[in-house]
Amino acid sequence: MTKKLLLTGFEPFLDFSINPTMKIAEELNGAAIGDYTITSHVLSVDFHQAGKQLLQLIDETKPDAIISLGLAGGRFKINPERIAINVNDGPKDNQGHKPDNEVIWENGADGMFSTLPISRMVQQLNAQGLPAEISNSAGTYLCNHVMYQALHYTKINNLSLPAGFIHIPASHELAIEHGKIPSWSHDDLKRAITICIETLAEA
Repeated sequence: MTKKLLLTGFEPFLDFSINPTMKIAEELNGAAIGDYTITSHVLSVDFHQAGKQLLQLIDETKPDAIISLGLAGGRFKINPERIAINVNDGPKDNQGHKPDNEVIWENGADGMFSTLPISRMVQQLNAQGLPAEISNSAGTYLCNHVMYQALHYTKINNLSLPAGFIHIPASHELAIEHGKIPSWSHDDLKRAITICIETLAEA
């Protein structure tokens, strides 16, 4: 039986004129990986809209699993995130909003753990020669925001579907533009996410 996977990326933001998660999401849209058929969308880098967009997509697509992707320019490994925290903070989003220690959901849990098989994903990535490790901080910017929104939604609606977030390094194209951050080829970034989805399908 074919299941549905909601995969999200982000538009470019801050001083990153390219966002490789956007390209990966677009290229994997409609793909079949394991027993999942992928529906992909690109979210706004906007604290007031990204979470609403994600929750609307969950309502519309009724997925069996959710994976959101984010760019972590400066990291050099694939990082499935362990936990999202109930706070918005950090630099301005694409609309100029700069949150200062804002709560995402009043009365929401302080932190929520990924329900993806993150340990197994890391094992499979490393076994196939792609450096990976679990990250214990998704930050407080839009990546954390979206991860928290998905996990909170599944909890309050008693949905037993795996959901979580994966940070990826910059692509070569973006690193050349920046001049001083580590990078992976687009093909390897896309292969890493494909392996993560295959691992989820086997869980």
